[in-house]
Amino acid sequence: MELYDSEEQQVEAIKEWWKENGKAVILGAVVGLGGIFGWRFYQDSVIADKEAASHSYTQVTTTLQAQGADAAAQVQGFIDANSKSEYSVLAALQLAKAQVEAGDLDAALAQLEWAKANTQDPAILPLASYRVARVQAELEQYTAAITELSGIQDEAWKGRVAELRGDIELRSGNTEAAYTAYVEAQQASDASQMLQMKLDDLAK
Repeated sequence: MELYDSEEQQVEAIKEWWKENGKAVILGAVVGLGGIFGWRFYQDSVIADKEAASHSYTQVTTTLQAQGADAAAQVQGFIDANSKSEYSVLAALQLAKAQVEAGDLDAALAQLEWAKANTQDPAILPLASYRVARVQAELEQYTAAITELSGIQDEAWKGRVAELRGDIELRSGNTEAAYTAYVEAQQASDASQMLQMKLDDLAK
């Protein structure tokens, strides 16, 4: 670092440094401030988009509850417009439920498979797979349903998965496999109260 003999030399050195570097400093400050304001604007925009999607989701699900599967076109419009949002996945799950209740199982299966493929939420994935398997079983696609269930590895779903597998095996006529699945389900932490009744029925 240079030593200066007087304040005048220091001032002259500062002036010279500013002359050489001033533009870069100003440009850096402008870019830095622009980045800060740009990031804030982006964050505000993201928040606004999420709030708008949340409001629209509430509207379409309210309509779905009131009209059932008759609101399918409106709900599908929301799903298509918000396909990158988890709200669209939740809407697809709700629409599938209404379609199952209306007896439109093929449409429900399509919604559930879309939800499974598009969710980014690890908590939703096993739910979507479980519902896919249930609808496949109703469509008598037993092999596909069993395969779907085998992909659910979440321990919290172990009992429900095993019980549904037992139901599917029973419907397909494989009582031994059904009994084994029910016993497995009974040992899980999420075992249902219906399992003992199912086991008793098989033992008769």
